[in-house]
Amino acid sequence: MLQAGFIDRRWRHPALLPLFFFALALLLRSFSFVAAVIDTDEGLYMLQAREWLRGGWPLVAVWDMHPVGAPAIFAVTMALFGDSIWVLRVLGAACVAATASALFHAVRYAGGSPALGLAAGVLYIAHSGLLGGLATNTEILFAPLISWAMALGLRCAVDALERSKAPRWRDLAMMGVLIGFTLTIKPVTFFEGSLAWLILMLPALRLGLISLPRLATMAVAYAAICATPTLLFALAYALRGEFHYLLEGAFLAPLRYAGSRLSAADSFRFALVAALLLLWAFLLTLPAIIRPRNRQGPLSRLRQFGMIWFVAATFAVVLPGQFYQHYFLIWLLPLSVLAALGARQLARYLRPGMVVIGFQLLIGAVALDAWRVAALPRLDRGIGLGAPDPVRRTAAAVRAEIDPNDPIWVVNYHPVVYVLADAAVPTRFAFPAHLAGPFYRVTGIDSYAEITRILESHPRVLVIDRGWWPNVRRRAAILIEAALDEQYELVATVPEERGAVEIWRLR
Repeated sequence: MLQAGFIDRRWRHPALLPLFFFALALLLRSFSFVAAVIDTDEGLYMLQAREWLRGGWPLVAVWDMHPVGAPAIFAVTMALFGDSIWVLRVLGAACVAATASALFHAVRYAGGSPALGLAAGVLYIAHSGLLGGLATNTEILFAPLISWAMALGLRCAVDALERSKAPRWRDLAMMGVLIGFTLTIKPVTFFEGSLAWLILMLPALRLGLISLPRLATMAVAYAAICATPTLLFALAYALRGEFHYLLEGAFLAPLRYAGSRLSAADSFRFALVAALLLLWAFLLTLPAIIRPRNRQGPLSRLRQFGMIWFVAATFAVVLPGQFYQHYFLIWLLPLSVLAALGARQLARYLRPGMVVIGFQLLIGAVALDAWRVAALPRLDRGIGLGAPDPVRRTAAAVRAEIDPNDPIWVVNYHPVVYVLADAAVPTRFAFPAHLAGPFYRVTGIDSYAEITRILESHPRVLVIDRGWWPNVRRRAAILIEAALDEQYELVATVPEERGAVEIWRLR
């Protein structure tokens, strides 16, 4: 019944649905195209990609505590389309649309209607602008890979349950490749990758369609395929004699980072904030979970799938122990499916003639509210919408003081300034929190010795964000202030929300 009036034969062309999702993603994420910085991490990946295109590989030329998958995607995109901010935001919109398409197909593979799949995709797109998701961050980049792997696993599970078809090696290989690439972006996808394999294999095992020896063989093969992209990167670094950089940045540093976990009280508070931002989506899941009408059949299967997926996603959110908002974007994949199911359940309580319109209104209202919550801060700040962009103004002020590719040091501001100002990086540790800020322990180096080395190399310009100056460690601040007094002169200031950004030129 819900299919009637909501999606018709015109949508059956395979290109129309992805185009619809892409157009909707561009529309609802349009505010992402005006500000140079939405999330600082994005600028770091952009800087790593720029250096990679110039010959300096990630973790070697510019350090981070993530694998190299994100800068690899950025580098390919920038090589093809240029290094403008809007190019990477379009990349984010394309990833969001691809994820929505995967959710649609996951719902369809489970036996849900096209309308239900379309609703799940629309809810994901609308909520992807929350929690810092307007930036093209890791969670946006790996979401399409995770969701397509889940959709494929679900299709194979349904084939086992309804058609007595055992999983094929081709499906296993395809899922392994998808999950393997997610692991090169962020290792927390291990949990969802493991769940995808269980969804693929367990129904066939329970029905006796696959033997235990074959199960073990396929498990080993799946693990090997998942590991292959990471191993290929490791081989490439080893051939360059730089494997230790990959080992340190992509494996050892994340372990140090996870070791400095937040307190239980702070963890709960940050999780509660994320849940409140997603409040209406969570409320829509309740009818799907509490006393559902369909306890058997495709929708029951889809509900169970969504709930188990949400548990796996929660493990991925919790593992790093820091609870930054963009981590909670991982919730959106199963939450969108469950919320669509809940909206369907609520709509069926209406009169028969109102079911379709009620379903549409519920999905539209929740999607519109998510867009409103994401858009209001952007409209309020007005950056790029009449108000000047302090990051672009800072980059312009720096560019006025240097020749192209002169070294500068962005002490505690956004690393994208290096890219926008066409400036060289004086240190591998370009992310402020990793050197002068609070996360210096994750680098495994003597940060004060590195700061001293940078200052003795006399970068042409130093960029200081006074609003965040209290976050610079005291000893580091003393070293930097001494250099400013002795060797630099203040040539420009740019107003920022928390205080002035200062541009200091070498005398």
